[in-house]
This record gives sequence, C-alpha cells and structure tokens, in this order.
Amino acid sequence: MKTNPSNLSRRTFLANSAKAGLTVGLLGAGIPALFGQESLPAFATGFTQQPLPYGYAALEPHIDARTMEIHYTKHAAAYASNLRDAAKEEGVDTTQPLEQVLASISKYSIKMRNNGGGHYNHELFWSILGAPTEGGLPAVAGPEGSLLKAIKTSFGSYEAFVAQFETAAKTRFGSGWAWLLVDASGKLVVSSTPNQDNPLMDLAEVKGTPILGLDVWEHAYYLHYQNRRPDYVTAFWKVVNWKAVAERFAAATT
Repeated sequence: MKTNPSNLSRRTFLANSAKAGLTVGLLGAGIPALFGQESLPAFATGFTQQPLPYGYAALEPHIDARTMEIHYTKHAAAYASNLRDAAKEEGVDTTQPLEQVLASISKYSIKMRNNGGGHYNHELFWSILGAPTEGGLPAVAGPEGSLLKAIKTSFGSYEAFVAQFETAAKTRFGSGWAWLLVDASGKLVVSSTPNQDNPLMDLAEVKGTPILGLDVWEHAYYLHYQNRRPDYVTAFWKVVNWKAVAERFAAATT
C-alpha cells in the first residue's frame, strides 16, 4: 500500500510537536526563573516570551498544530522581540510587570502600545488554553465554584455569558480580541478591543483585569477555518482551561 507523503509529513509533524510539548511540560516549573521572571508577582507578565505549557498539537482538532506553531514562533515571538526593542528605546524598566506599563500606555509610543499589548494578550491566551480529552471535549466542562457563581450573577446564566462573549468575538470588525474581565467593582464584564489593545490600557473603552481572552486575528485561525470565524469561536470552548481562568478570577477579586 502506498503512503500519502502529505499524511506522513503531518504525522511526523504531530509526533515531533508532542515531543516538544513533553519537554516544555517537564521544564515548565523552572521556566520563569530561567527567563528572569522569578521576582514577578503571580499572574504578572514579564517582557520575555515564555514557553508554551503544551505541544503545538495539544489543542487538535480544534486549533491545529501548524497554526499554533506559526502563531507562537512567528507572530507572538515578534511582539515579544519588538516590545523589548521599544522598552530599550523608551527607557522602560523591564524588571517591572508589563501590566504597569499598559496601565499608562497612552504616554508611550504606538510601537509600545501595539507590541506591549500583543505580548500581554498572547501570554494570557496561551495560559488559559488546555488540551481537550481524547474525545475532543474540554478537560473541564465549564466554570465551577465561585467563578460560575459570578458568571451567573453578572450574566444571568452560563449560556447567556457564552452568547454575549461569542457575539463580541464574532462581531469585532477586522482584527482584535474578545475578553471576559473583572471591572473595578468586581463584576464580570464582556468586551472586545481592536488590534492588540486590551482592558488593562488606560485608553480602553471598558477597563478591568482580563481573565479570559480570545484572539480573533485571522492568523489565529485562518489555516484551519479560513473565513469561518464563527466556527473558530464556537470551537474555542473545547480548549478553555477553566481551572486557569478560575485562578485568574480569584487573583483579580482578592
């Protein structure tokens, strides 16, 4: 029987991605110290791209391995590199959390805004994703405990929250992000931002601390979904790491 070269290539790629993911997982506990972020508070973001906590193929079939590889090694890596360049050019202390810069981003350059936002957004994005089960379902079906209670308080039901979040993601014109955030009063709010802006920025229309974000730039989904952004948005729920989201919620409300 003849072997399809494209299938062989894909299998080899996925196998190598899985090995890479295992290596990242084994090193994960020591990574922050290796990259100079050992002094940052929990959930604070540094100026250096951190390794993925899973392999490129871990989110298959919902987010394909090739997209993850390009997204992480090309797009996100460029934001991190350009951010460090901007910080050097503008004399920014890179030992502080990036969140402090974003909180007053209006006084910095467009380069700092675009790349600081891009780096922060992607670091959060990777952290709230998780591998689905072998059946393609999320490892945790949905939010639980205090996070679920807060969602019901703010939106009426989990289903109503999902509908509002999906609308924000699907209707964001052009490129941008959809967010679930904790506002200044402690309430959960859904919003969306253009380009690489986020709710931490002092110029954001809706301000707060993001705990869940979805990248709706075409580079995040086009290889697999083409122009079917709604399908990508729907599939997103299959790879949400609700434990990580709950931890961010707890940190933002205590």
